[in-house]
Amino acid sequence: MDSAVHSYTTGGEDVVLDLTRDAAAWVADRGDGLLHVFVPHATAGLAIIETGAGSDDDLLAALADLLPADDRWRHRHGSPGHGRSHVMPALLPPYASVPVIGGTLALGTWQSICLVDLNVDNVVREVRFSFLAG
Repeated sequence: MDSAVHSYTTGGEDVVLDLTRDAAAWVADRGDGLLHVFVPHATAGLAIIETGAGSDDDLLAALADLLPADDRWRHRHGSPGHGRSHVMPALLPPYASVPVIGGTLALGTWQSICLVDLNVDNVVREVRFSFLAG
């Protein structure tokens, strides 16, 4: 299995960051198999969604409704509402797998692989891409 870690800066606000271009470049020329994407953080997750047409903003809005950035959380340190970031991976897991056919991600027309980060205290995230050949 081939594996590599990519670093991303997510900034100081809630973000949906599209990783699809990097993932596609990483699997190019690898043939058939499975791309597994993993975020080794307790406060980030992955989603396969449409981006650029408002769905990414809708996801952040839905997460803000479900997981408000206020003082209700028992896990308290860092910025207000930090505890919600520790709950989010139960809703958006820290992993995703995508088939690869002939070195190309087998995503649907509008699907993108996205890092979702609500933790404004940690602005650098690592994402591991692993390829299991078929």
